[in-house]
Amino acid sequence: MTLSDAPKLADEKLAESLFLNVDARREELIETTVDLLKIPTFNPPGDNYLEICEYLETRLSRSGFEITKRRAEGALGDSDKYPRWNIIARHQGKRPGECMHFNSHTDIVSLGEGWTKDPFGKDIEDDRIYGRGACDMKGGLAASIIAAEAFIQTCPDYAGSIEISGTADEETGGFGGVAWLAEQGYFDPSRVQHVIIPEPLNKDRICLGHRGVWWAEIETKGHIAHGSMPFLGDCAVRHMSAVLAEMEEKLFPLLGERQTAMPVVPPQARQSTMNINSIHGGQEQPEDGYTGYPSPLVPDRCVITIDRRYLIEEKPAEVKAEIDALMRRIQQQRPGFKYEIRDLFEVEPIMIDKSAPVAATVTKAIEAVMGKTPEYVISPGTYDQKHIDRIGKLKNCIAYGPGILELAHQPDEWIGITDMLDSAKVMGHALISLLHQT
Repeated sequence: MTLSDAPKLADEKLAESLFLNVDARREELIETTVDLLKIPTFNPPGDNYLEICEYLETRLSRSGFEITKRRAEGALGDSDKYPRWNIIARHQGKRPGECMHFNSHTDIVSLGEGWTKDPFGKDIEDDRIYGRGACDMKGGLAASIIAAEAFIQTCPDYAGSIEISGTADEETGGFGGVAWLAEQGYFDPSRVQHVIIPEPLNKDRICLGHRGVWWAEIETKGHIAHGSMPFLGDCAVRHMSAVLAEMEEKLFPLLGERQTAMPVVPPQARQSTMNINSIHGGQEQPEDGYTGYPSPLVPDRCVITIDRRYLIEEKPAEVKAEIDALMRRIQQQRPGFKYEIRDLFEVEPIMIDKSAPVAATVTKAIEAVMGKTPEYVISPGTYDQKHIDRIGKLKNCIAYGPGILELAHQPDEWIGITDMLDSAKVMGHALISLLHQT
């Protein structure tokens, strides 16, 4: 099978019937969203992945989906205590055709402080459902389910197939989820032709890709000694302070000057950025409940973790070389300065063309549902498109879903019910265009 050369226009009468079908499922949409929010799939460590897959199995089986559950055995993060379970549900049409796949991650980040609403879906006020993961992205998952079910009922003789997946670990890189499934061939272009990831990029936006990322550890090395005689040692923390000072003085201003032509949102992310995720030097933190004092030691190592986000105009090798050059400059200035840089992971920037079949089809759908041309954006951070693109070799993938991006990972996270309904109509309209072939 080959991808459609151009987006087909959905039949207006069918589209109107589908929209009414979606609206009739409002309470079902709310119920599904709340049911998903009740399952605390915190990552780390990776809680309740099997439980949420079993819920989705029950939920989708009643609509005629065939279910496959796969544990990503051997993947990064997988263990017997915290197994990385994924679900792929497939509904086969009456005739041969292309496959539309909706991929949502099921994991959520920790709650954090500052909540005034129940974080597990008990609070529904006005048009909002509150809860951790409501926006990112259990609301998008629920919307895709409603869209698929409304389409199947409206167009029972459709061609091709629909898949809905719930996958693990997107919040920590996706290696126990979409990456593992892509390695198993689930996103091979001969099997799946179109992918929509319902991440919360706002219902009138289409996300075409993301910036690049390089995570690394930088370690400065010293020499241990008694804290009362620091002159007999070499303090790795002081060496790291020189690294941080050089970054503040030279690197951060330089990154701020680099701008991209990519339509990254929010606009502040259209420059190169770097975050220092963590810093640790000296002795390990004592266990909770320990009441003694630390021992007097000069720290012989200090480690920071950096999160470098770079632009499509930058080359990965140059991004790494820039950090190494910074460290070498310090080495020339500080006696005894030793360091090590360790790669953790990296993903190059991705930006597909807005004329790609799935993007062009969703464009027409947004115009039909909302009467406006969508905004095309790039995500400031990576998401599972990276694995579908790099490992699966499937380029025809976008992020489109309900929710306000800035609410992700925040206290009192919420998803708008109307936004979910509108997004479900857009997804359903896209299904009519791609799969309802007369």
